[in-house]
Amino acid sequence: MAVLGVDGWRGAWVGARLDGRTVQLLALPDVAAVLALPDVTVIGIDMPIGLSEDGVRACDVAARQLLRSTGAASSVFPAPVRAVLAAADHAEARALSRAAAGGRAPSAQTFMLAAAIRDLDDALGEPPVDRVVEVHPKLAFRCGLGGVTDRKGTARGTVQRLRALRAVMDVEDALADAPAGVPAVDALDACAAAWSAQRLAAGTADRVGDGTTDSRGRPMRICW
Repeated sequence: MAVLGVDGWRGAWVGARLDGRTVQLLALPDVAAVLALPDVTVIGIDMPIGLSEDGVRACDVAARQLLRSTGAASSVFPAPVRAVLAAADHAEARALSRAAAGGRAPSAQTFMLAAAIRDLDDALGEPPVDRVVEVHPKLAFRCGLGGVTDRKGTARGTVQRLRALRAVMDVEDALADAPAGVPAVDALDACAAAWSAQRLAAGTADRVGDGTTDSRGRPMRICW
């Protein structure tokens, strides 16, 4: 039973197709390619799914709280409100968000994700594709797999992530055969997303959120 974990990479996506312990890294150009990958039961994607109309999502608050004790709370960016997806630039996004969310405005870093969030939101359709689920690699590494205490991209953090993933998949083989140019940090995050997707498929995943759905029927939750 194969699953797919996906992490954003330079306007495209890194995918990790996981079947048992065997994992294959893929370079996927867009959301359509992600959704078209055959023979995967669950897709875990590190991107907001389910957007509030007027405030902060409960799942983002809960995820930050869980990660606070590990020093990684700041890695969870509050998802933008839905109105931001219509913005042409950061200034317009800030204005639309302030009007909808009582003065709260997205950071430049959050706005940079808006195009990818919009593409994913459109691709999920109505009713939404329920096999595509929001995950977060930090929750997988620090609250699920364990043994990860240092930032990604550092020597210590990289070794910790490799050790954590080695226990559940053949990660070194996947990295050795990765598409040219794929950064290690994104490959490892995609693998963590795949581990979360595998747990979702098995019915053993953890999740945060208050059980609500957004205006398009997408659940506002994060799983790992």
